[in-house]
Amino acid sequence: MKTWKKVASAALAAMVFASLTAGCGGGDKKKEAANSKEIVVGASFELTGNVANYGKSTLSGLKMAFDEVNKAGGIDGKKLRIVESDNKSEPSEAGNSVTKLVTQDKVIAVVGPATSGCVAASTPITTANKVPLIAPCATAPNITVENGKVKEFVFRSCFIDPFQGRVMAEFADKNLKVKNVAILYDASSDYSKGLAEVFTKTMEEKGGKIVAKEAFLAKDLDFKSALTKIKSTNPEAIYIPGYYEEVAKIIKQTRELGLNVPLLGCDGWDSPKLVEIGGPEALNNTYFSSAYSAQDKEPSVQKFIAGYKAMYNKEPDVFCMQGYNAGLILADAIKRAGTADGTKLAAAIAATKDLSVASGKLTYDADHNPITSAIIIELKDGVQTFKEKITL
Repeated sequence: MKTWKKVASAALAAMVFASLTAGCGGGDKKKEAANSKEIVVGASFELTGNVANYGKSTLSGLKMAFDEVNKAGGIDGKKLRIVESDNKSEPSEAGNSVTKLVTQDKVIAVVGPATSGCVAASTPITTANKVPLIAPCATAPNITVENGKVKEFVFRSCFIDPFQGRVMAEFADKNLKVKNVAILYDASSDYSKGLAEVFTKTMEEKGGKIVAKEAFLAKDLDFKSALTKIKSTNPEAIYIPGYYEEVAKIIKQTRELGLNVPLLGCDGWDSPKLVEIGGPEALNNTYFSSAYSAQDKEPSVQKFIAGYKAMYNKEPDVFCMQGYNAGLILADAIKRAGTADGTKLAAAIAATKDLSVASGKLTYDADHNPITSAIIIELKDGVQTFKEKITL
């Protein structure tokens, strides 16, 4: 959501603080965890700020997973307890949030944040203190691997950006049969830039052409100048990797300019706010990649939906599911590790194989990413419709 410089600054500050706090109270934490009647897990999420919808939804899924585990007797007779912390949708705040959870609340693991920038600012702290972190929906590749090295204490429960970028290019080529595509991306977001790069590469490999590539910045309101330039190139489709706040306005303005071609997107579109801001009619003939659809007939998906409705009396979204999956992954690993030791717990998470979660069976690859598929969602009069499931 923020420029790379801001994320890098937050991460650097976190690393400096982490070096000062590393190991502080580590032995005490293990001793307290062993003697306690509960297992304390930190949850750092975007509960206020620009993407609060993501954080709140993800946290609700995590709570549901832990509620199920606790009702089934907990783990070795101990209940899972969540300590919540609001990172305010800001990388700098995410560092503060996770620092508190690790050094003051003495959590044995952290789930969250939701966005990649906030996770990047958090992991130096958790890693320095040997506390595993599971990012439920942070899709940037360097979250778990950096400079070719896998981060021992960092995991995720969602697919990565290159995967969904390739999936959408595959869909554009094979299903929509378009070759000349324009891209409008967020130049202030590594998430958006990364998706645009992978989509471009995949389309060109398939014989397609990127006829225009324009940029915007987070919190922009007027996109008509860029869209007018795109319109002059006569694209057959437009790829708009970004978050719902800007994307909704872009879609509305695209239609106002008479550009009625298919609009393609990513999981950052997935919010009820997209329809509220953009309007249901403007969203016709739009598609985005996701990990979840309520219309997916997979039994595990339908079981999760039924459980979520029973607990919250409303439909879950993809972030709810990813938070739920993260909770099940962590609970299973804690049970198998049999200890609060962070190194052993991280090894148990990495060894996760064929675990039953909401989206089916989950196994980690060598890079701490789950092996999974993606779903294409089509919007029809503002309603999300399952289009197809793609596995590459």
